[in-house]
Amino acid sequence: MQKYVQGVYKHDPFHLFSTEHALTLSLIGMLAILLFLFRRPVSRPAFSTFLRYLFVFLLLASQIGYQIWMIAAGRWSVRTSLPLQLSDLSVYLSAIMLVTKSRKLFVFLYFVGIGSSLQALLTPDLGMFSFPHVRYILFFISHGSVFLSCLLMAVIGTYRLRQRSLWVTVLIVNLYGGIIYLVDRWLNANYMYLTKKPGGSSLLDVLGPWPWYIASAEAITIASFFILYWLYRMFKK
Repeated sequence: MQKYVQGVYKHDPFHLFSTEHALTLSLIGMLAILLFLFRRPVSRPAFSTFLRYLFVFLLLASQIGYQIWMIAAGRWSVRTSLPLQLSDLSVYLSAIMLVTKSRKLFVFLYFVGIGSSLQALLTPDLGMFSFPHVRYILFFISHGSVFLSCLLMAVIGTYRLRQRSLWVTVLIVNLYGGIIYLVDRWLNANYMYLTKKPGGSSLLDVLGPWPWYIASAEAITIASFFILYWLYRMFKK
């Protein structure tokens, strides 16, 4: 068992869309479908409250567990381990959203949380850590819970989305990206992959060299926000 928590994993490294990756994605996808199919019982106050706080626990436990593991494994670094990626920030914001049921947080996370968690789930930057290493398990619990939390609040909430909210979210993401770029330069880090592409396979690999892939990613982000906006409007009709 010890090898599954060590900082060096001498096993088959993570492979994109391997059997375990595909099964993990399928499990998260099935849970998302169940939320939609059983939206009426899910919307009942007692059950929805139980699910909200279950996801709060999963979100915080997975992130705290990740930080503890990074420290214990001797891998923690200010250049790589701060929760500054949009997908990591979304974990903490999702926990707050689930407790407070904040409309503003929901609007932001519906676009950013779903978008960033899907990117993380589909193209995770896990390096050597494949299933059943604790790094793999914590990663997918964390980002899967962000995705499912946003879907849960979309199902049980009565929030309204407007196109203006979409563009405000785009503006916030760009302002945040500008701040993170300065942090990256200061720390010689690569949060939000603004100074170089991640080491593993990702969508950025097909978007050209630096800095052009950033502009391409911006266009894809806006397009994905519009798709999410359209899906929400269709669902809430």
